[in-house]
Amino acid sequence: MAEGEARERRFGGVVLPTAAAALVYGWARWCFGGSAPPSPTVAVAGGAVLVLGAPVAYFLCARGAGGLFGALFLALGLLATVAATEQAAARGAVATCVVREARAETEASFGEGGAERTVYRLALDCPGGYPAELKDAPSAVPRGAEVRVAHDPRRRVSPARAGGASPWKAALTAAFLLGLSTALAAGRHRLEP
Repeated sequence: MAEGEARERRFGGVVLPTAAAALVYGWARWCFGGSAPPSPTVAVAGGAVLVLGAPVAYFLCARGAGGLFGALFLALGLLATVAATEQAAARGAVATCVVREARAETEASFGEGGAERTVYRLALDCPGGYPAELKDAPSAVPRGAEVRVAHDPRRRVSPARAGGASPWKAALTAAFLLGLSTALAAGRHRLEP
């Protein structure tokens, strides 16, 4: 392999995770908070192209087992970037709602060793009728209790308990995975002759 080509591949593998994260963040930010966002179909299709296209480009730059794992870490890092952006999206309105019904559902969790987890969903009576439901409530809340719910009046992001959704965990996970992907590309090319 020519030295110029190797340098270009290393540059691509090292720079690509940061550039892809910036593009995915910008796209998600526009979809969740822009004044004129794309339709849901275009938003999902564009996001899928970015989240799937960047790891393919990374693998073509890095190649080998390190490239495969780096591409996997990159894809997971980009998904974590979308999650952090969604959690940080403006939920500009807060409503005090009354819990009409609380349901506890047991779901299999494939990402946590296959263990089951309990998810709480609250049916709500809110002023104006929205939001009508709060998914993934942190714990069981008795019927008739009042909860404060932050929501986006334009209904582009899901409602969350007021003061409850912090983007830091997802953002730190994204930074770790993107950094790992970058380190794999830089280390792989440093070892090549």
